[in-house]
Amino acid sequence: MLFEVWAPRAREVTLQLNGRPLPMRPAPGGEGWWEAEADAEPGARYGFALDGGEVLPDPRGRALPDGPDGLSAVVDPSRFPWRHSWRGRELAGAVIYELHVGTFTEAGTFDAAAQHLPHLAELGITHVQLMPVSPFPGRHGWGYDGVAPWAVHEPYGGPEGLARFVDAAHEHGLGVVLDVVHNHLGPSGNRLPAFGPYFTERHHTPWGAAVNLDGPESDQVRAYFVGSALAFLRDYRLDGLRLDAVHALADDRAEHVLAELSTAVDALAEAERRPMFLIAESDRNDPRTVAPRENHGHGLHAQWNDDFHHALHCAVTAESQGYYGDFARAPIAALAKALTCGFFHDGGYSSFRGRRHGRPLDRSTVRAHQLVGYAQTHDQVGNRALGDRLAALLGPARLAPVAALVLCGPFTPMLFMGEEWGATTPWQYFTDHQDPALAAAVRDGRRREFATHGWTAAEVPDPQERATRDRSCLDWNEPVREPAKAALLEWHRRLIAIRHRHLPPDLRLDAVRCDFDETARWLVLHNGPLTVAANLASEPGLLPLGPGPFATLAASHTEERPDPPDGSLSLPPHAAQVLLRT
Repeated sequence: MLFEVWAPRAREVTLQLNGRPLPMRPAPGGEGWWEAEADAEPGARYGFALDGGEVLPDPRGRALPDGPDGLSAVVDPSRFPWRHSWRGRELAGAVIYELHVGTFTEAGTFDAAAQHLPHLAELGITHVQLMPVSPFPGRHGWGYDGVAPWAVHEPYGGPEGLARFVDAAHEHGLGVVLDVVHNHLGPSGNRLPAFGPYFTERHHTPWGAAVNLDGPESDQVRAYFVGSALAFLRDYRLDGLRLDAVHALADDRAEHVLAELSTAVDALAEAERRPMFLIAESDRNDPRTVAPRENHGHGLHAQWNDDFHHALHCAVTAESQGYYGDFARAPIAALAKALTCGFFHDGGYSSFRGRRHGRPLDRSTVRAHQLVGYAQTHDQVGNRALGDRLAALLGPARLAPVAALVLCGPFTPMLFMGEEWGATTPWQYFTDHQDPALAAAVRDGRRREFATHGWTAAEVPDPQERATRDRSCLDWNEPVREPAKAALLEWHRRLIAIRHRHLPPDLRLDAVRCDFDETARWLVLHNGPLTVAANLASEPGLLPLGPGPFATLAASHTEERPDPPDGSLSLPPHAAQVLLRT
């Protein structure tokens, strides 16, 4: 097989294969590439030594069996024993379920997670979104400090485990989306700078020097991350990628790296004859993220909508700290604007940022499914001091209208694992750094961060304690032993079924409108053929529906579900009703 590595500053490069040194030669194409041919079977350990230095793992290695500080292992994706054919699932019409492999089950592996795929299929989920699976130090962590963007974390099951999980998902008709991090690498175990100018001091991010996307020799750096994305989509038969914090991709070139990536993914989808998509996480509220490339956009297929989350969270919790302050002054109005305009911040002033923020979306062209809407995510739960979920803050009885607005709202809905039954297990920030100094810095930094919000050091969980991870594992017996949670699970199941049956997958934003009353705390969402009436108050409400007739599809407060008369609907506190205009 051919071994290749990009090392433009090296004078000589040696391949170490199963302990045997083999000199490498400059590749014919130049540009700093080195190559060598050698016989090697899957599992063979190898690495590269530059100018007589230590042997380092392959930056494009697909497996690190001994962790980020060990050697790479040969992986041949063509040998994955696929059992099921797969022609893909479109993003339009999707219902996404975000899960973290390491805490979805106590075992924390791909194989253990696959045992619960029937639950997701029966719930009505269409796509499972895995949080990052690239290798990181230790066994347990969120995965956003990965150091090998082409590889798969060995404690989860490595490359073969990921392939088995994807194959099992396809057996149940589920697509798979992978969260990938291209904006930085972890603070420990990152060997890329030894090989070449992967990072630059021209730009800085919250994690330090930025990835070199626009400086000298950046062509190969861009190709490194684009190639990683394509390899996961192609070799693991994934349906899409979620791109972490794309606002941190500092790129001043004429063609942004996101446009280059979306071009490559669209070409791969055409070649593979199955749909593939990219979902961005961005805090810029910039329509260019999803605008077509021919209109000078980046051509991504969707983006997360934090404005919807923040408005919904404020409306049901009354929290106003940090970025919630922009939404807390009039949360029902903010929620109505986010639902109908896509963004709440669309060029207006943000007190949190101290400036104007965002730009408006073109409601006549943007499809509602191009925004992903959610009430909870790993970020919004895990970045709280105690990792407390909405169910712990509000109780299951108050979550019915939240679920109705997410699952029967205009955006592509996403649930965070366990949300469907109102899981009360926390999801906390946990790490397993092997460097004691780094572990102490992370622990102390988190405690300092939350001290400014009134938390004492003893109250903030230690990320390095094994118990912090263990507390974050789902308790799959909750909906079995608690009737209220079983009822909430059934409510989610019914709402998803309504969405699949009645909502067009390509609804435009201008087909969405809202009526609301800030004082009475109710909102009526008209989303294409569906009307969602949500009473978020602690008192009964009388909600105007407009001209009917309406047929009730689901109601959180009664099994009888009477069809309302024209004009208005009476709802008890914290209740929701989903109706179809007939």
